[in-house]
Amino acid sequence: MNKVILMGRLTADPNLNQTPSGVSSCRFTIAINRPFANKQTGERDTDFISCVAWRQTAEFINRYFKKGSMICVEGTLRNNNYQDKKYPDVTHYNTDVLVDSAEFCGSKAETGTGNYSAPQNNNNYGSGYQTAPQQTASQQPAPNNDDMSYGNLNDFEEILSDGDVPF
Repeated sequence: MNKVILMGRLTADPNLNQTPSGVSSCRFTIAINRPFANKQTGERDTDFISCVAWRQTAEFINRYFKKGSMICVEGTLRNNNYQDKKYPDVTHYNTDVLVDSAEFCGSKAETGTGNYSAPQNNNNYGSGYQTAPQQTASQQPAPNNDDMSYGNLNDFEEILSDGDVPF
């Protein structure tokens, strides 16, 4: 299984490009703090993960994210090897995350946008972005268990069965 889920901050504005056939691609790097501190410096080390997204996911990231934005990406790890043109005996190794979906993780004020989520990459490249419903805790009344009414249970009859499952 090859599945990657990362959450961090963009180190620079995403870079959107298009192939000659018009397919969008976006490259960006995510900075992720390690969960533990370095024993010598007392500070947390940071990993910088290179990511690439395609099609609507790339356009979504380019439109709604900028340098410093908190982002959560889901995708797969890809290893790219290539020979150096100047030195044919040198092989370069590069590892990227191929992003399937991206989501906001920061606050609305931090990102400067609404609650949108990128379309899932399920091999259907439909248009449009989904808007998540916006409700706060103050809009939803807390349930009061004392006021719960189950109704009249006499309206239901007991079903006797011989134990066989009907399917």
